[in-house]
Amino acid sequence: MNELSSLDLASFQWPTPAWLFGSLVFSVIGYGAFRYGRKAGRRRPLWIRVALMLYPYVVSQTGPLYVVGIALCVGLWAG
Repeated sequence: MNELSSLDLASFQWPTPAWLFGSLVFSVIGYGAFRYGRKAGRRRPLWIRVALMLYPYVVSQTGPLYVVGIALCVGLWAG
């Protein structure tokens, strides 16, 4: 019980279900695009595919997670 109260003092916030869902969806899209691009030999949007897999680790709010994820997906589709 003492650990729980120390987390409250440290202002720890659990992620929302919407954030968890978005993080999972965009990471899976990035991983799938990475695998497909590697098999097909498409190297051009490589950094977009890597960014889709990794950016949920640095974005902690739900709104920016979806905005950046959708923008990266559009960039992947356009590239």
